[in-house]
Amino acid sequence: MNPHDEADPVFAEPWQAQAFALAVQLRQAGYFTATEWAETLGAVLREAGDDDGSRYYEHWLTALERLSLAKGLTERAALDRRTDAWGDAYRHTPHGKPVELRQAET
Repeated sequence: MNPHDEADPVFAEPWQAQAFALAVQLRQAGYFTATEWAETLGAVLREAGDDDGSRYYEHWLTALERLSLAKGLTERAALDRRTDAWGDAYRHTPHGKPVELRQAET
């Protein structure tokens, strides 16, 4: 997991860097192995089929969600609530402003 590329920016959006960092941190903390990560990401990429690479970090996020669910790091309902909150925040954020999520209710 090394996002190094001399020619082009590696991350087009901040969320991509955040998803990358989260996956690295979870692997380093022992929640899943490098092999589990590679197998899960590989399966997601195969399922995506013919992709030009522009959606790579969307696939990365899908793999991260799958592993997080499989390892019991989150529950489907919690993930769905967070996804809905993100969509709502995105739709209500003025163009050019950073999207900010409200603190999750407990």
